[in-house]
This record gives sequence, C-alpha cells and structure tokens, in this order.
Amino acid sequence: MAPLGSYVSGSWQVAPDEGMPLRDAVTGKEVARISSTGVDMAGALAYGRRIGGPVLRELTFHQRASLLKALGSYLREHRDELYALSTRTGATLGDSRFDVDGGIGVLLAYASKGKRELPNDTLLLDGDVEPLGKGGTFVAQHLCTPLRGVAVQINAFNFPVWGPLEKLAPAFLAGVPTLIKPASQTAYLTARLVELIVESGLLPEGTVQFVCGSVGDLFDHLTEQDLVGFTGSASTARLLRSHPVVTGRSVRFNAEADSLNCSILGPDASPGTPEFDLFVKQLVTEMTVKAGQKCTAIRRALVPSPFLDAVADATRERLAGVTVGNPANPEVRMGPLAGLAQRDEVRGALKSLIDAGEVVFGDPDRVDVVDADADRGAFMSPILLRASNDRPQPHEIEAFGPVSTLMAYDSADQVIELAARGHGSLAGSVVTADPDFAREVVLGVAPWHGRLLVLNQEDAGESTGHGSPMPALVHGGPGRAGGGEELGGIRGVVHHMQRTAVQAGPSMLTALTGRWVAGAPRFEGVHPFRKNLAELRVGDTVVAGPRAVTMADIEHFAEFTGDTFYAHLDEEAAKANPFFGGRVAHGYLVVSFAAGLFVSPEPGPVLANYGLENLRFLSPVFPGDELTVTLTAKQISPREGADYGEVRWDADVTKQDGSSVAKYDVLTLVAK
Repeated sequence: MAPLGSYVSGSWQVAPDEGMPLRDAVTGKEVARISSTGVDMAGALAYGRRIGGPVLRELTFHQRASLLKALGSYLREHRDELYALSTRTGATLGDSRFDVDGGIGVLLAYASKGKRELPNDTLLLDGDVEPLGKGGTFVAQHLCTPLRGVAVQINAFNFPVWGPLEKLAPAFLAGVPTLIKPASQTAYLTARLVELIVESGLLPEGTVQFVCGSVGDLFDHLTEQDLVGFTGSASTARLLRSHPVVTGRSVRFNAEADSLNCSILGPDASPGTPEFDLFVKQLVTEMTVKAGQKCTAIRRALVPSPFLDAVADATRERLAGVTVGNPANPEVRMGPLAGLAQRDEVRGALKSLIDAGEVVFGDPDRVDVVDADADRGAFMSPILLRASNDRPQPHEIEAFGPVSTLMAYDSADQVIELAARGHGSLAGSVVTADPDFAREVVLGVAPWHGRLLVLNQEDAGESTGHGSPMPALVHGGPGRAGGGEELGGIRGVVHHMQRTAVQAGPSMLTALTGRWVAGAPRFEGVHPFRKNLAELRVGDTVVAGPRAVTMADIEHFAEFTGDTFYAHLDEEAAKANPFFGGRVAHGYLVVSFAAGLFVSPEPGPVLANYGLENLRFLSPVFPGDELTVTLTAKQISPREGADYGEVRWDADVTKQDGSSVAKYDVLTLVAK
C-alpha cells in the first residue's frame, strides 16, 4: 500500500520509499504505510512562519473563534466516517465518540471562550494599568502578542483525533500556525482528519500542516519563536526536551507524559452506599474505555482497609460482564489495544506488577473474544491486581492498558502519602460524601496533581468522570506527568503568546493598546451617546453635573429601595462608625445619580446598558455634597456577525473638592 501523505508547504507529499506498515488492531491486516522521507522539515516550518503566521495575526480573536466554530461544525458532519476508521484502531463506538466528539468539542469550546472572554482585537491586555510615577505621566501595561513561530505538536497513539484538535484550538485562537506530527500506530486516522480540515477550505493556508512519519531533523530547525507540545512517554519527553536546539534557544516545551493516577475511596463510602457503587463503576470504566489506553486512567485504586475485599469482589463481578472483541460489534464493550507491540509492552509491565501482588481478575496471556481472532488482534483481558501499598512497583510502573491495582490505606495521612508516591499525576479522584475528609485529602494531594475530581451523589449525574479532560480546565500535571499544562481555557491560548511589559506615558499607551488610560486626552463635544460605533473614538467624553445630594434624597432612596442600613438613617450610629462620622448617601444612590447625569435619553445608537464592572466606592458622600461624573469611552469592540458592538466606559464620580467618590466601568451595546 502507498504511504500516507504529509501535508506541508501547501501540498500533499507522498514519500518515495515503501514506508513502515501500519496494521489493523482487530485483524492484524495492513491498513497503510507511513514514511516522512523527503519531507523538507525546515521548509515546512518556514512556510508556517511566512505564510500561515501573518494571515492568522491579521485576524482578531473573534474572527479566529468563528473559524474554529465553523471547522467544528464541518467535522461534525463527517463524524461517521471518522468513527468507522477509528474502529481499526481498536476503538468501540463509545471510544470513538470519546476521541472524535471530544476533539470537536474542544474546537467549539474554544470558539465560545474566544468570543466571550477575548476582545475583538489582535492583542490581549493582561491585568490593569500599573502606575509607575506619582504624577500619573509614567505608566505600564502588560500585553500579550502571538509568537512568530509554529506550534509543533507531537501526539500519542491513543487519541488520534482529540490529541491534534486539543492542541490546535488554543494555538489557532492565539494566532499561531500548527504542525501536526501523529504517533505512527494510528496515524491513518489523523491523516483523514487533516484531509477533512484541508478539504473544508475553512482555515487559512499555512495555518495547519501535517508530517506523517518520523520527526527527522525537524527539531534542528526550531527557533525561540516556535513551541513544542508533546504527549507520550516520559522517556521520550526527556529526550526531546533535552534536544540542543530546544535547550539552546529556550523553545517552549509542554509535555504530558506518564501518569500513575489514583482514585481514593473515602472511609464513609462503605459497601451499600452510593459512593461505593460510584467508585467501582468508575474504576471499571477507566480500565476499559479505550482498553485502558488513556493517560488519565486509574492505575492505583486506594481503598480503606476494611473495604478492600468488598471492592475487589464488586469490581471482579462488574469486570466479568465486560465483553471483549471486535469493536464494530455493538455488543462489545472493550476492543483490542492499538497493536501487538503495545500488547507486548503491557504484558511486560504486568510481570513486574504481578511480582508485587496478585491477580484478582483476568489472565494476562489469554482472553475470550467476540467476533474476532484473538491470535491476530491485539486483544487482552482487563487485569485487576491487588498489592501491598508498601511495594514500589504499583507506584513506579505503568502498564498502559486495561490494568489497575487495588491497595489499602488506614488514614488520610497515609493515603495522601501513597498518592504522592506516583511523583506527579494528570488526574486523581476522591469518592466521598464527607467534606472534612475531602478537604484534607484534596489539599494534601493537590501539589502532585493537575486535576482532581471529588465524586459523590451530588455531582455524579453531571460528572464527566475521572478521566475526561475538559477544555476549560488545565490538562497536565507536575513531575512524572510532564510538568506542563495543556488546555486550561484562556491559559492555553496565552501559552502561545509573549507577555510583554510596555512602559510609556498615558497618551502613548492609549495609542499602542487601543484602550484609554487615565491621563490620556479626552475629547468633549457631541454627546458620545449620540455617536454610532463607527463615529465613536476612544477618549470621547461627557462631563455632567453637578448635582447636589440632599437628606431628602437619601431618605427617599432608603424608603423606595428598602435599604435602611443605619449609616444612611441613624445619625448617632453613623457618627460612631469609624468610616463615616455622620449619615451618608447610599453607594448605589451615587451610581444612580451618575447615570442620570451622563445619560442622553433620546433613542439613538446606544442600545442597552448590560452591566458594571470594577465598581469601588472610594469616599463617603454626605448630604449637601455635589456630584459630577466624567464618562469616557475606554474600549470599543465590534462584534463579529452582529450590527452592534460593545463599548466600555470609564466612569469617575467626583464631588466638589475634586475627590473621587466612585469609579467603575460601564458596559453598553452600541449600534455599528
């Protein structure tokens, strides 16, 4: 069979040699051949930087988000094709959905977060303006801009769709092109995924490239503007991370590696409780989904000593109902491992684990299969082990398959110590309804984990489970787990950007960032509420007032709203208050008066006020004080695909001595 193609420098390229055969995990038959011979790695990286990068950086975050949403919708239309091909990797329909739908879900989640949490701009401001001088003429702002390189992703074999898409989404949203390098065993599924992406014509040319085969000399051509995202074994991560170009040019390297994840059953979760049943069900699920070939799967099940036999019996009974065989058969719950080499690797790891304990369920060397030839496919029985918690093997050796080890513990302190012996994990879970135990254990094990699930009756109905990464949450872990973080919502986007502190005067900083900074020029004239989005400019201002605050105003507001807090109505009590020294106006009365002062009430471009942010009351307002409000257009953000945009206004309410009594941001929707 012809080798799979690589998509680099704007075209598909097929290697001139025969390549290495890839085999169906179920039948052992050859599926495709793989080779990256002849791929110009330096040229591919240069193409991404020269062609893909500039066009991406021209787009705003919202425009990139729209493209991710469109791609997710397009791929959804082709899910059945991807499911069918996924079967050849050993995946059941449930496994395929976990992989395919999960990857598409990441695209859509980042599209949504990009629209909701990022500006319709090409740069991202990070944090507040920092004053650097007493006079306000020297200030600073951190801003994030996309790196000018390529995000190189090296993926594992177990998630050939989700793996590439979960790395593509934050990189693309950040404005950085991607080069995908899949693991060989399941590369034919990733190749079809990339074909679909290219065929869609949705993503700009050069923003996605694909190398099918070995990395060759790819790492020799990385620069300080490139990034590497790696998923795989810890040993390979160490090898790639120590590449002289990576170390010499400080290339950003994110690794997600081996992980001896644990699940902890709480002492309150005795047999017969809902939490006991949840623990056993979750353990079996994590052992059998993707045939246990998940970096987040439960490898160590830590159980209170009195419940160990009961957990072993219940898990054994549930595992006995798991049908192993051809994943295309709807009756099959667990398919084969990704290949015979992977099965041999798991069996090798099992020898050391069995030396440390005993087999509770399963036979490492044989399994009855449905609708398949057990000798040709990479089939294996789920294996449940039981070991003493003081043996080192369960805390050091990962059998990357349907394998988990039961161990007992006698106290919260002990189970925290056992969890930490994994030297860093991607995910852990605590199954308990006891909040005191949960708090002690979660805070105790958190330094060794990237994500923790506390599971009980309350959240079980909606919980996505121990092993399901979520786009909004960090996916990664310390120590053995690689020390990196993927996903994590906008954190994953910022990983692909450079954070730079810019120091300047207020006028220059406003010009650089497009966001008005206190001290920069203001422009008075036509009331800014009479201007549509195209006419409005940052710095447009209205100054309104003064308006005197009377005792009658305060008493009427108290009666009308029901806010009869003593500081507004009781003179003696207010005098005794160390902050006031007498009756004061309600803070919300001040905000209401300010709105009445700056509003332009006639119908016009301003469509709605949809909130306030960063509201602070800075000094008290007494009866007789006079209020003035200065409202300045701070940031203007058109919305993609809508006939309006968002305007953020700086509101500063002062009284007769010039002191600020309230500061906040007003958010409005304004017609384009």
